[in-house]
Amino acid sequence: MKKSMNMINVHEAKTHLSRLLVRVEGGEEIIIARSGKPVARLLRYDEPRRTLGRDAGLFEVPDDFDEPLPGAVLRTFEE
Repeated sequence: MKKSMNMINVHEAKTHLSRLLVRVEGGEEIIIARSGKPVARLLRYDEPRRTLGRDAGLFEVPDDFDEPLPGAVLRTFEE
């Protein structure tokens, strides 16, 4: 990997972390290197998007869902 403007050494990363975070928030990717060799990438964290209803139809609530449990099942909780 070629050294680029986005590659910085560990000392600089430690010294200027707050500034680097501002750059990363703006969409820039920062490569952190030790002795000129890349060891880590600093990237913006994006929350995963939740898709409402993506499991629709995979489960149907039975009509007797809220009925009392059978006696044999209830006894296992009481033991």
